[in-house]
Amino acid sequence: MLVVSDEVREALAGRRPVVALESTIIAHGLPRPHNLRVAEELEEAVRQEGAVPATIAVLDGRPHIGLGEEQLERVAGEDGFRKLGHRDLPPAVAAKASGATTVSATALLASLAGIRVFATGGLGGVHREWTQTQDESADLGLLARTRITVVCSGVKSILDVPATLQRLETLGVTVAGYGTDRFPGFYLTDSGHPVDWTLTTPEEVAEVMRAQNALRLPESALIVAHPVPPEEQLDPGLHARVLAEALDACAAQGVTGQAVTPFLLDHLVRHTDGAALRANVAAVRGNVRLAARIATAWTRR
Repeated sequence: MLVVSDEVREALAGRRPVVALESTIIAHGLPRPHNLRVAEELEEAVRQEGAVPATIAVLDGRPHIGLGEEQLERVAGEDGFRKLGHRDLPPAVAAKASGATTVSATALLASLAGIRVFATGGLGGVHREWTQTQDESADLGLLARTRITVVCSGVKSILDVPATLQRLETLGVTVAGYGTDRFPGFYLTDSGHPVDWTLTTPEEVAEVMRAQNALRLPESALIVAHPVPPEEQLDPGLHARVLAEALDACAAQGVTGQAVTPFLLDHLVRHTDGAALRANVAAVRGNVRLAARIATAWTRR
């Protein structure tokens, strides 16, 4: 069922480093034609660190692990591409649909293909006003039962960050800051909340991954929270002001449920003159490079 590219298959067979990359940021997260340039840049960044990129998407009902140039162009430029979480994979396959994979779908498909390291921007999490909506990203439950290392810049800052950290603890998902004892806030270097563990080198991350295997613990993920550099983050004051305005607009327009997150993210991008978008890309760029170094350290066993 999985279509694994020759490059990725050979790398896995030869125990060479591979990094999984999601495709939602390409199809839905960035404007055209900027999205294709960023997608190519991210893959090249992985290669420069000595690893093989494996961008993941579903094309005509077939999950692809690693995309060729024409396939990447298709994800970036084709209209009607769905956004697929892991729950959407069976109907998408049955209907021979095409779609970009979210964090949960990418993590699952990467794990099934034998890839251990995955780089993304920010995770989903517990939404604001959870007590009324019970709205929580599918990312959390999937990561609680999938053995993969996810390099990210925390969770999206529009979410309830402390509730998300508490939920991850309840689910038994290990969270470690990379070079920091603070949990990053996606666009922001520091969300204002601490982490219990700090790792400082790719080798230390790989040792934790090996310990997960040696202890035979439940198949949960390791989240490596890697902050965007302070000089590339969204100005915290601007972020706070625009987010407050976005929440007010959301309430005034009656936006609820799954529509809240894309509404808030779009508002942030449009009302920060693109600064939020630039911080997003900076975060992902740093994450894919770190993920490649971790994948390299992991293969040295």
